[in-house]
Amino acid sequence: MAESKRDYYEVLGVGRDADDAAIKKAYRALAKKYHPDMNPGDADAEKKFKEASEAYAVLSDPDKRRQYDQFGHAAFEGGAGGAGGFGGFDFNGADFSDIFGDIFGDLFGGGGRRGGRANNGPMKGSNIRKSIRITFEEAVFGCEKELDLVLKDPCSTCNGTGAKPGTSPETCPKCGGKGQVVYTSQSFFGTVQNVQTCPNCGGSGKVIKEKCTSCSGTGFTSSRKKIQVSIPAGMDNGQSVRIREKGEPGANGGPRGDLLVEVNVSRHPIFQRQDMHIFSTVPISFAQAALGGDVRVPTVDGDVIYTVKPGTKTDTKVRLKGKGVPSLRNAQVRGDHYVTLVIQTPEKLSAEAKEALRKFDLLAGNTLNQETSEDGKGKGKKKGFMDKMKEAFEE
Repeated sequence: MAESKRDYYEVLGVGRDADDAAIKKAYRALAKKYHPDMNPGDADAEKKFKEASEAYAVLSDPDKRRQYDQFGHAAFEGGAGGAGGFGGFDFNGADFSDIFGDIFGDLFGGGGRRGGRANNGPMKGSNIRKSIRITFEEAVFGCEKELDLVLKDPCSTCNGTGAKPGTSPETCPKCGGKGQVVYTSQSFFGTVQNVQTCPNCGGSGKVIKEKCTSCSGTGFTSSRKKIQVSIPAGMDNGQSVRIREKGEPGANGGPRGDLLVEVNVSRHPIFQRQDMHIFSTVPISFAQAALGGDVRVPTVDGDVIYTVKPGTKTDTKVRLKGKGVPSLRNAQVRGDHYVTLVIQTPEKLSAEAKEALRKFDLLAGNTLNQETSEDGKGKGKKKGFMDKMKEAFEE
């Protein structure tokens, strides 16, 4: 008994109202997944590949699809199941060239029909990528840098043709000037055409028999040049500056590519950056934290004086508005600078300083010599901490 066939729409995973583009897309995905060359020796994959090919052969043909929608698989039973058939179905007349030109190009690196025009028209040159290192401040405020690199220019001897003066490039005999060649192969579903770039002329459609001695037939000469690079204010690490038409020369009269300069920003010993904001830490003394006072805060614009409030705790964060990084879109708009105040404990004290600190501690609660009352509870403080601290420093 013959094996029952699955519904063609179910095989491709599309609805009965699917258009041609959806059917082609579904089949392309299945053909790539189950193609025998991608699954050597896998009988199940080969079966699914043939099943999908049969479904596509019917649903991609308007007449066959109409018959299938009306009569189902019975519309093709008893057909010419000769060579190339699968399960009694005839693949003759089915056009797989578009699909398999793409698939074979993806599988084996060839150019499928998708690239259906020759490469002998004007083409833009390739982009050149370079990197440059700048300081933190240069990234914030912008700067001018000079980049030394080797660039290609059209050969002045042959005017970029690559041919010896007095001669001209000739039409490629392999592709006839089209820049592409068509390879035909036979498979169980019919004839498949695969379009690839001509290996003889590289897709230009022209060959040079007598090469220019100045450029060795390339049409270009190289020279070292200095390129001025303007780094705008606000650039961040990893961002790039594009310099138009400073890349590789174009082909067949096409424009030059661009020069892309990636910015590498050096670390700063004090500042850290996040987007348009700058962060830093500033140490303050115990006296400044307790009594308040002025502290000098370094910023990218220079030092600023900030007045610390009395009773400031460690890790207090301060916002310096407009002292951050300028916006790339508008240099007049700047982020903020956030400063973390950290109370610094002195490591070396003179005898006088130690005595003053002991006196201060005595007035502030005598934490160095804790006494315990008869009921086991510490003695309560009569005066507030800040009041006693002020008294200690005022004496």
